[in-house]
Amino acid sequence: MKYKSVKGLLTNDESLIPATFIDKLEDVVHGFLGIVLFIISVLAAGYSLQRLIETRPFFPVGMIQAINDILFVVIILEIMRTVIVRFTDGIFQLDSFLIIGVIAAVRHILTVGGSLTMEKEKTTEYFNRALIEMGVNTGIVLALVFALFLSRAARKTDKSR
Repeated sequence: MKYKSVKGLLTNDESLIPATFIDKLEDVVHGFLGIVLFIISVLAAGYSLQRLIETRPFFPVGMIQAINDILFVVIILEIMRTVIVRFTDGIFQLDSFLIIGVIAAVRHILTVGGSLTMEKEKTTEYFNRALIEMGVNTGIVLALVFALFLSRAARKTDKSR
């Protein structure tokens, strides 16, 4: 007996592996990935807390590290949420990836800005490079926010039809 493959749903090809087996295997992998991402986020949050307590001086070094670490944990949790939504709804949502990109770019802007303010002896080359990095990341944030706006506007248009 031949089973329709997942690919076969689109092309009418036959497969030796049942589609339900592939679907269940995919569900198991997504569940496993969600659990792994949750464990990583808990460990990263614990490490961030430890670094926050141990960093001297707390201001400004500890605060900048804490903000950077917190945003990293938020990125991991957003990725986990994307995996969970894929697991429950069966689709990847573009908005989640755009939000992750915005958070990552803002995190980099804050890190570069923080290192720029903490650096005691700034060379002109270092300063110019930092400004270029911040400018490029600002452009990335604006582009991703615009893409997020377009994505949501397209979804509203689809719902009104």
